[in-house]
Amino acid sequence: MAFRYRGRMNTRRQFVETAGASFAAIPLGIFGTRQRVEAMLDVTRQATEATAVRPFHVHFPEADLIELRSRINATRWPDQETVTDNSQGVPQATIQGLVRYWSGQYDWRACEAKLNALPQFVTEIDGLDIHFIHVRSRHESALPVIVTHGWPGSIIEQLKIIEPLTNPTAYGGTAADAFHVVIPSIPGFGFSGKPATTGWDPARIARAWVVLMKRLGYEQFVAQGGDFGALISDVMAEQAPPELLGIHVNLPGTVPAEIAKGLQSGQPPPAGLSDDERRAYLQLKGINPQHFAYAYMMSTRPQTLYGLSDSPVQLAAWLLDHGDGWAQPAATLTSAVLGHTVDGYAAGAVTRDDVLDNFTLYWLTNTGISAARGYWENKGRSVFGTFNISIPIAMSVFPGELYLAPRSWAEHAYSKLIYFNNAGEGGHFAAWEQPQLFAEELRAGFRKLRKPS
Repeated sequence: MAFRYRGRMNTRRQFVETAGASFAAIPLGIFGTRQRVEAMLDVTRQATEATAVRPFHVHFPEADLIELRSRINATRWPDQETVTDNSQGVPQATIQGLVRYWSGQYDWRACEAKLNALPQFVTEIDGLDIHFIHVRSRHESALPVIVTHGWPGSIIEQLKIIEPLTNPTAYGGTAADAFHVVIPSIPGFGFSGKPATTGWDPARIARAWVVLMKRLGYEQFVAQGGDFGALISDVMAEQAPPELLGIHVNLPGTVPAEIAKGLQSGQPPPAGLSDDERRAYLQLKGINPQHFAYAYMMSTRPQTLYGLSDSPVQLAAWLLDHGDGWAQPAATLTSAVLGHTVDGYAAGAVTRDDVLDNFTLYWLTNTGISAARGYWENKGRSVFGTFNISIPIAMSVFPGELYLAPRSWAEHAYSKLIYFNNAGEGGHFAAWEQPQLFAEELRAGFRKLRKPS
């Protein structure tokens, strides 16, 4: 049995043609005047156009790219760091090498071409334009999935998983593994609208994603997320809309409340922990305040980060480092930028151009601060903690993640844990780093939720 897909009247042309034909057939005597009929049609037209799904094409004027290069070249550089490591932040030689390539050799038009080769759309939800990629598999029994990116990422993170998910027979899978893929830009990120008022927290975004999937005609679907996208997916699962069959996350929230208290007070690992639990405890304990410095700033004073809108170099350094130095998750991006493995964390499939595609998207859309406000809106809910989820949940733990969630904690927290696996490769940016393996994890994770053919 295929997952039901309901086509919708989503274009202005479809509406006008249908409404015009209906209007012509109305006996004017029924309503009294043509003006009353026109008013009624206008109200209907406005409502229909507000919910229309509009095609989207990416193209920035050449002047924007010239200005980007000009600003990079006009950077006033500070003194070099006074240490020989990255303990004071991104080393000046690293960032100078990156932006020299950015201004002199990098080609944004290649990224535009990749994006424009995919079906992209915009639709208004709750007063805000939401941009998304929507690729339907040729296999009609495909399972619809909405995949949410995180910070400092964007839809760029997920581009390499589209083909393995929608066309599994070309990537080691079968037709029964196929997905219809929807990848939205979180409000304030990329090509989605920037909220002009407060209130776009993970709960509101989760509700918007359900509206989006229903608007696309999907009566049942699953959701996936990592990083901030995992938080949105977890919250969606807590809300448990009837259309949502289950979720998959690659940054699992499994930390028990009593363990979280011990971590907050700086206590050593409690007695009785298994080896996996003790390892996870020590990993979480080792995430020092330096790592979360960026999150504290964005959670409390995002508007103060004016340099993200004014300086491409500041934006690149902020997105590249975010407190991690050569640890995860920044190590993957640093390895890609430098072209060699840093501190044992390989870049995988991520390239220097991939990193700059992401940075350039932030710059050209001027979304450095609007994306940062997502942390302010979150009001401190941790992605590591457990969630009140009663629907099926699948988890993949990648070895380079911030912490390796123990199966025991996951099983204790979620009564409908349908899949748990420790993947062999990859880290925090799993979809970016290991797209084939990531796709295989989604296939396995959601297999139990598919309807029999």
